[in-house]
Amino acid sequence: MEKGSWLTLSHGIMLGMLFGFAIAHSGLAALRVWGEKKIGARLYRVLFALVSLPLAVILIIYFISHRYDGLMLWNVQNVAGVKEIVWGLSAISFIFLYPATFNLLEIAAIEKPQVHLYETGIIRISRHPQMVGQVIWCIAHTLWIGTTFTLVTSIGLIAHHLFAVWHGDHRLQQRYGDAFSKVKERTSVIPFLAILDGRQTLKWQEFVRPAYLGVLGFILLLGWGHPWLMQASYFKFW
Repeated sequence: MEKGSWLTLSHGIMLGMLFGFAIAHSGLAALRVWGEKKIGARLYRVLFALVSLPLAVILIIYFISHRYDGLMLWNVQNVAGVKEIVWGLSAISFIFLYPATFNLLEIAAIEKPQVHLYETGIIRISRHPQMVGQVIWCIAHTLWIGTTFTLVTSIGLIAHHLFAVWHGDHRLQQRYGDAFSKVKERTSVIPFLAILDGRQTLKWQEFVRPAYLGVLGFILLLGWGHPWLMQASYFKFW
């Protein structure tokens, strides 16, 4: 690759797509109360999914197709133990990314979607587990791939999730007021901080839930199907 040619068009396209996804996802979250009054909670959940999920799938496909674009900053794929570290971090990231604190029937709009104040399970570790999971996922994949495109993607993803930390707290504060303020006092954004300073006590029995078997099954399925997923990615859709 010629000097100066590492900054490919795909870098800018990915940042633009991430920005568009952030506007759509966070924007619809901000409009939830207004939207549910207009069309109802179930229909708004369906609308949210119809907008967010296709955009997320497009982002994933584009990332896989272009992950080796740009400059190779490092290559540690042949270093002993790195593959195991990456897989371990990826598995941990899905435990945080998985919305175990939510009612899956509400996510699917089978039951009426509601906003909840949780303070148990993984929320004891971090009040924003999906942000933590995304950061871990980005660290693992940036370490493994080592390209500027992956680094740019990770920075964009982490920036969106850090914004979502503020945005989520702001929306809960507006909705619940003092009740959320008390939850906020007893929890932390930084993982394990509330446990270390005595505001929380980790209760492992809260993690013994059928939902986490689903997480484990997904991780195992992803590990089994990962080679085929990577082979399919060699075909660039654009």
